[in-house]
Parts: sequence; structure tokens; C-alpha cells
Amino acid sequence: MGLKMGGEAVRSEAFFMHCHPMKLKGTNLLNICSEYVFINVRGKLKPFRLKRGTGDILGVTVQSPPNFTQHVREQSLVTDQLSRRLVRTYQLYSRTSGKHVQILDNKKINAMAEDGDAHAKLIVETDTFGSRVRIKGAETGFYICMNKKGKLIGKSNGKGKDCVFTEIVLENNYTALQNAKYEGWYMAFTRKGRPRKGSKTRQHQREVHFMKRLPKGHQTTEPHRRFEFLNYPFNRRSKRTRNSSPKPSP
Repeated sequence: MGLKMGGEAVRSEAFFMHCHPMKLKGTNLLNICSEYVFINVRGKLKPFRLKRGTGDILGVTVQSPPNFTQHVREQSLVTDQLSRRLVRTYQLYSRTSGKHVQILDNKKINAMAEDGDAHAKLIVETDTFGSRVRIKGAETGFYICMNKKGKLIGKSNGKGKDCVFTEIVLENNYTALQNAKYEGWYMAFTRKGRPRKGSKTRQHQREVHFMKRLPKGHQTTEPHRRFEFLNYPFNRRSKRTRNSSPKPSP
């Protein structure tokens, strides 16, 4: 339990007496069972009595620990304007059609592209650290978005929330893409590669399952360069150091 006394943080010892269930107002501590608490102040244990129904402990303020899960949930709902964008390039393989998702020049989207097709190459940009991304066609520059009817459309401007998708990794190692604006609506394609309305999709359906694949000829890393030694000329200091080095005894 973190405590503050007179603006100065002090560390409490776990010595509690006269157990009485109570809750401090304004804190997340639910099961405080104590009437007295002994606090280590400059090496000495001093008793403080807890007041019921208030957050005051004779000038001592109880601080609840930070809730990291709540912080991630809140920050994932808004676009991160400060962090550096992570950009990846890959293809989306549809489980049902057996082909790849592509964005055509007329802004239409389907899952009929062959492996290595130029329109199947997608640029994926991170929106937040909560697995939210924007998907853009490398050939056309159009973003994959979803309108209010659940139809997949292409847009030149992908700043809207309807163009943001949340990546969900499933137990079968496939990835589902849920729209950030319309929760519960997923990107999906039929066996013929036609887009399916998001309002008719569920996470367990095969139509919403995708697999990330690198385009043909795309290297994961740059080729390694050979390590080369560079011979620099000696300067005055290096010559002096070299000449002043002790010679081995005969």
C-alpha cells in the first residue's frame, strides 16, 4: 500500500491490528481490514488510526496502484498522434477464397488476387499500440474502409475511424480484422472472393479468417554486408604511443 504523509512518500510496514472490515472512499482498495496502521517514518514505527468512511488517515493519504489494463483500454480507443508509426508490407490470404485481398483502381475490394499480384500488396500502418491498423493498397494508395451498411469500400483518405481495423489473433493462428467504428463487424469474403457485409459476420466464421503472407520476392531483412577493415593513417599521437611502447626484453 503506497502512503503519503505531509507530501512526503513513506513506506508502510504490514502491521495491522484490531481487524474491522472497511473501505476507504476514493480508493480502489476493497478489502482493508484494519483500525490501526504502523508506518515506518525515518526508521521508527508510528501508529496511525484509520477513520471509517473517509480517505483521511490523520494526514496520511492512501494511493491506489495504477491500473495498466484500464490505461491500455482507454488509449487504444484514440489515435496515437505522438508515437512513431510502424509500417509493414504483406498480403492477406483469405481462408475461404484461397486467394489474396486486393484493392483495385476503381476502389473495389475483393479476395481474388493471386500470390504476387501488384494489387494484393498491402501497406499496413499502426494506429495505436492496441493492435489497431490502417490497410492501404501499395499500387492504388486507397485505404480499406467500411461504411454504415457494413460494405467494404476504398478511400483515398484513411484518417476516419471507419478505416481502422483491430487485429485479433485467433486460436487457430488466423487473424480477424474487426472494424474500430462498427464493433462486432469484421472484414470478410465469400468463397468466390466477394466482400461480405460486416453486419452478417462473426468471429468464428471462416469468412473472417486471414493469414499474413509476404509478397513474392520480398525479403524480410536486408542482405548482410561483409565486415571490412579500414586502414587509417597514423596521426602524431598514435605514432608517439606506438614508439613509446616498451620493447620486449631479450
